[in-house]
Amino acid sequence: MQKSVRYNEGHALYLAFLARKEGTKRGFLSKKAAEASRWHEKWFALYQNVLFYFEGEQSGRPAGMYLLEGCSCERTPAPPRTNAGPAGARDALDKQYYFTVLFGHEGQKPLELRCEEEQAGKEWMEAIHQASYADILIEREVLMQKYIHLVQIVETEKIAANQLRHQLEDQDTEIERLKSEIVALNKTKERMRPYHTHQEEEDPDIKKIKKVQSFMRGWLCRRKWKTIVQDYICSPHAESMRKRNQIVFTMVEAESEYVHQLYILVNGFLRPLRMAASSKKPPISHDDVSSIFLNSETIMFLHEIFHQGLKARLANWPTLVLADLFDILLPMLNIYQEFVRNHQYSLQVLANCKQNRDFDKLLKQYEGNPACEGRMLETFLTYPMFQIPRYIITLHELLAHTPHEHVERKSLEFAKSKLEELSRVMHDEVSDTENIRKNLAIERMIVEGCDILLDTSQTFIRQGSLIQVPSVERGKLSKVRLGSLSLKKEGERQCFLFTKHFLICTRSSGGKLHLLKTGGVLSLIQCTLIEEPDTSDDDTKGPGHMFGHLDFKIVVEPPDAAPFTVVLLAPSRQEKAAWMSDISQCVDNIRCNGLMTIVFEENSKVTVPHMINKTLNSCKVPQIRYASVERLLERLTDLRFLSIDFLNTFLHTYRIFTTAAVVLGKLSDIYKRPFTSIPVRSLELFFATSQNNREHLVDGKSPRLCRKFSSPPPLAVSRTSSPVRARKLSLTSSLNSRIGALDLTTSSSSSSPTTVHSPAASPPPHTAVPESAPADRAGDSTDMSPCRSPSTTPRHLRYRQPGGQVADSTHCAVSPASAFAIATAAAGHGSPPGFNNERTCDKEFIIRRTATNRVLNVLRHWVSKHAQDFELNNELKMNVLNLLEEVLRDPDLLPQERKATANILRALSQDDQDDIHLKLEDIIQMTDCPKAECFETLSAMELAEQITLLDHIVFRSIPYEEFLGQGWMKLDKNERTPYIMKTSQHFNEMSNLVASQIMNYADISSRANAIEKWVAVADICRCLHNYNGVLEITSALNRSAIYRLKKTWTKVSKQTKALMDKLQKTVSSEGRFKNLRETLKNCNPPAVPYLGMYLTDLAFIEEGTPNFTEEGLVNFSKMRMISHIIREIRQFQQTAYRIDQQPKVIQYLLDKALVIDEDTLYELSLKIEPRLPA
Repeated sequence: MQKSVRYNEGHALYLAFLARKEGTKRGFLSKKAAEASRWHEKWFALYQNVLFYFEGEQSGRPAGMYLLEGCSCERTPAPPRTNAGPAGARDALDKQYYFTVLFGHEGQKPLELRCEEEQAGKEWMEAIHQASYADILIEREVLMQKYIHLVQIVETEKIAANQLRHQLEDQDTEIERLKSEIVALNKTKERMRPYHTHQEEEDPDIKKIKKVQSFMRGWLCRRKWKTIVQDYICSPHAESMRKRNQIVFTMVEAESEYVHQLYILVNGFLRPLRMAASSKKPPISHDDVSSIFLNSETIMFLHEIFHQGLKARLANWPTLVLADLFDILLPMLNIYQEFVRNHQYSLQVLANCKQNRDFDKLLKQYEGNPACEGRMLETFLTYPMFQIPRYIITLHELLAHTPHEHVERKSLEFAKSKLEELSRVMHDEVSDTENIRKNLAIERMIVEGCDILLDTSQTFIRQGSLIQVPSVERGKLSKVRLGSLSLKKEGERQCFLFTKHFLICTRSSGGKLHLLKTGGVLSLIQCTLIEEPDTSDDDTKGPGHMFGHLDFKIVVEPPDAAPFTVVLLAPSRQEKAAWMSDISQCVDNIRCNGLMTIVFEENSKVTVPHMINKTLNSCKVPQIRYASVERLLERLTDLRFLSIDFLNTFLHTYRIFTTAAVVLGKLSDIYKRPFTSIPVRSLELFFATSQNNREHLVDGKSPRLCRKFSSPPPLAVSRTSSPVRARKLSLTSSLNSRIGALDLTTSSSSSSPTTVHSPAASPPPHTAVPESAPADRAGDSTDMSPCRSPSTTPRHLRYRQPGGQVADSTHCAVSPASAFAIATAAAGHGSPPGFNNERTCDKEFIIRRTATNRVLNVLRHWVSKHAQDFELNNELKMNVLNLLEEVLRDPDLLPQERKATANILRALSQDDQDDIHLKLEDIIQMTDCPKAECFETLSAMELAEQITLLDHIVFRSIPYEEFLGQGWMKLDKNERTPYIMKTSQHFNEMSNLVASQIMNYADISSRANAIEKWVAVADICRCLHNYNGVLEITSALNRSAIYRLKKTWTKVSKQTKALMDKLQKTVSSEGRFKNLRETLKNCNPPAVPYLGMYLTDLAFIEEGTPNFTEEGLVNFSKMRMISHIIREIRQFQQTAYRIDQQPKVIQYLLDKALVIDEDTLYELSLKIEPRLPA
């Protein structure tokens, strides 16, 4: 659109003359004055895209002009009028027609016009609309996009033509060389040809013999050629070529589906939204449309061309040459990098736009199009993310069946290497996008919505069902029983843990989630996790005994409200330990980043850059793509970073690149020799600021961040100091005033938590308490049990509002690095026996305590969330026990460290992990019941519940180490992955039972009733989130022995057939189980997914990327992808169903005598309904 026009007065007068004489539209209009609400009648003339107005019809010089290009015209309501004046004047005003011309230029005021008649006003509006050239501008934009696309195509064709030109020149040179060789050979042949001698004519009998010999030679050649062809057809090379052709056919089908998906994205969403953005009241702006879709249209044009090329290649079958197509495609695939980089932002923009009701309504209307098949816009925007990996897998399979001497082998390898390079660049963007999709899926399930999930730095950690105790009064739990039905029903909550927040929801009868009105969204920076709730004097009456030690507290201290406490009950001790480990790790991450900001601000006079603040507040740490084993072990114990994602990934996959003994040895070295084992880069943070110890006083007027350390800070300790007194230290920072003061206080079991040690009552700071002081020994001798700590303060940080009195530590200052060290190690420790050296306190003490706490943190995470490692490896378990006992014998161990060590020891020493759920071995014992039920006497609900119970028992028994290395595809799969093979066997047995039960009936109506009952069982399994059971039943019904029974299926009701189609669509393998994946994302555990879906994903990752690079580095990006899949599997494994077992029903389901083998089933099917004669 033109923004300015240069003209002179003569040109303007000439155009005004033409407008008066030949104008498109001329007449009197009333123009509203800019300074007041007065209307002046002017004579207007419209010529092309310029509107002139004159003082009168006979005026020769225009009073003004307007450039109408790019403007819009709309009718406006009549302004309000007073009742004064004659009635005739009011009627005349009512008939007048008002309209406004809006200009596209910034700062230009709209032109308000009025005419006497409505018909004349409409004609003026139509004429102004045509003069604005709006339709031409839209068409120009479309043509410009096509032009840019065609320019790209022309450039690509030029490159291809240049390559072909060079090939033709090379071929011409080769032809000339061959011609010269032929000429030389002909000359040689002429010289060697003997002289022609005239021979007499041959005898006729000789001719007949030669003719017979020629016939026999031809017959033998044809027979030999037929044998050669048959041998080739059965050869491995021919089989490889057939597989190669099949891969190409599959790729063409996948490309056709992908082009169709892009067509829906562009024509069903992009172009309609672009038109909506140009409307009078746009629900979305053009900038937002461009941000959401970016270059989707260009991607569609590109793949339409590629798809046409693939179809043209199929027309030349069986000669399938694809390398040149990839040569054309590769230079243009860089647009995917831009699309992936923008994808995270596009989803965020889309989520923000959905806050507009008009846009949300319009988007739902587009998503309701039958072509979308119920898929959302986010789904279509995600399809291009997986296209590059799909090409890599396809090329990998093609190369596996392409001989090394093949003409396009090198070209395909080059294309694969380029695609892998592009995929590595896109990997990080894809990971962030998956995280946002998970957050948006959870946000859609919550009826009220949740704005915090729109934060891109909010990473999902875990979800599950917990029970909330209804009342907490004066620190004591209400007297309710864990087994009470009302507590389980009314107190059940769906909980979601993210890196910054903890969500608590209730589920309505319709399946929707509702946030709790009070305490539904907990900010982790305001939370304090209490692992063992306070008990009363009588331990037998404490809440721990009341709830079987399954409860834990979250104390919330919001800055603008009164503190409150949330008490939650976990289904088992193992889940409790997993929840508490993840929550404490997230809290440590947030507070570690807060103290990192303090280090930046306190050790430099330069203001912290905004980008650094933004990075620190995102709760993210640098991700490792490739690293050596030594570097990964260093990162595991690196004092600078606390990453729950790295810790989970490492503990899930360390078997691939190292052993448990090596990991434990590294942890032992960190504890015993922290100064030599911890890398220098990790210690630099602490020693860089050791000379910057300053005093930090709390300003009572402005909020400051104050941190109280229960462990002694690096300062001198007075001779008269005792463990009874609490030490308090403040570390100030200009953080957000809402955070308030960060306090870590400590006191012994006999002291008050509010006691503050005043420096005025302390002796001079140069005196120190000797380690053998009797006061210290006496104070600690009574409570050194591993099960009880002398400290009553929790180990975590407490955030309090400023305003409380803080001791003036005139002689006691701590460096920000030291504060960061203690915070990283986790606060809340009791006072140690004492130290005699300020330098030792400031460096050695901090590093030792930090290293010890980091080791205990890793061990706690390892023992609580990966207990299977120690159950299967007794030597590893004994080594960990020895290390923990050695830690307990440390005389300098802090009380909270002693308590944490004792808790890990207790968890590791328990033979029974308090697992109240059934084991795989329990299933076999259930078959010893005296009498089993029959199919007719069992209800569909009983069958569905017990099938779900059995499927979950089998599914949850799979140890996660079996998912590594594709052991289920090896020859020794029964030895390497026994539980995965048992799961597959159980799936087949249940499917065989369903088919056998149907075939046991002789009459048609009984078989039809059995089919309807099994479909009802499958639907109940769907409601119970047992999608493995749904697939067991639907696969049985789709067997050829049952599917061919046409007469039986005619007796099945239409409702049952429609329900079966719905179930099959849910668990269909189409698009890599895309419907099942979407369903699992929107459901909460407990659930039983189909294991084969995850095994396919793991095989996809294992075959697509190597474990180690050519330089011998560990491919940790691959480990991270494997870990994410294992975490999703374990999430469904850990949440158990609350279904009571029924031995008689289980005996029926496990009765192998009822199962008929596949061949017998088909023979029975032929007897029931014989084949029709051809």
